Amino acid sequence: MSILVCGSMAFDSIMVFKGRFKEHILPDQVHMLNVSFLVPELRREFGGCAGNIAYNLKLLDAPAYPMATVGDDAQPYLARLRDLGVDARFIQTVEGTLTAHGHVVTDLDDNQIWAFHPGAMSHAHINRVPTDGSVHLGIVAPDGKEGMLSHAQEFAQAGIPFMFDPGQGLPMFSAEELDAFIEQADYVALNDYEAKLLQDRLGQSLPAVAARVKALIITHGAQGSEIIVGQEHYNIPVAPANTLTDPTGCGDAYRAGLLYGISKGLDWATTGRLASVLGAIKIEHSGGQNHLANRQSIGQRFEQAFGYRPWD
Repeated sequence: MSILVCGSMAFDSIMVFKGRFKEHILPDQVHMLNVSFLVPELRREFGGCAGNIAYNLKLLDAPAYPMATVGDDAQPYLARLRDLGVDARFIQTVEGTLTAHGHVVTDLDDNQIWAFHPGAMSHAHINRVPTDGSVHLGIVAPDGKEGMLSHAQEFAQAGIPFMFDPGQGLPMFSAEELDAFIEQADYVALNDYEAKLLQDRLGQSLPAVAARVKALIITHGAQGSEIIVGQEHYNIPVAPANTLTDPTGCGDAYRAGLLYGISKGLDWATTGRLASVLGAIKIEHSGGQNHLANRQSIGQRFEQAFGYRPWD
């Protein structure tokens, strides 16, 4: 079963400030803020939700196609996808734009200051969900607003089941737009903060939202996750991690596990635990796409964590 991953592709510039922001930002002077931080550590990572999810699905040998818009500077990313064997047929280059780029500075207290340039991501709506039978499952992950709206509608019209994952883009949608997403989607995935925001925006309880989809998945960070399927409620534990290095991209790894489980018809308890294992493998490495694994090693990590094999 092939999976279409609609979402962003981005470069992430990650900088480390060897000090503390609180020692340089005066609370009573924030109305005239003018500060500079020396960042001797800088690394550039491949990221974006579509790129990260597709990367993790590739580790599982799942046929997945990222669908995204990139800019004139995307050649290194496209070359990387070719080297990985990821099919990039649904990635379009928008001439005269730059690929989406996130810039983050982290201090010694793990506080972060982010700046994000959407670039070509704002043109995500020029892509269209294929209706030729080549895609059997999809996800609408954080992307340009117009693109997310149109892709959800296209999935629904084509009868292709899909997961709605608004992520940090949730606040840009109105109650009516969020209601339409849920009406069209088969699965909804949120973190606990997003779940609370969705409830407030819609004026609906989580059980009410869950009743409208095949499954509602809510992640709780170090406290694990939960999957609500009709009257069934699955509490998914966190898989053990050897080190806690970097949470960047863990949510995308988790969602790749969900999509894989759905595509293979795994039960929900196993699907959630597989997602948890992928998140644990990712958190042991910096960046969203630097962890190495394959289907065999992932299965072994699963068995070590939960005492049974996820597949034969």
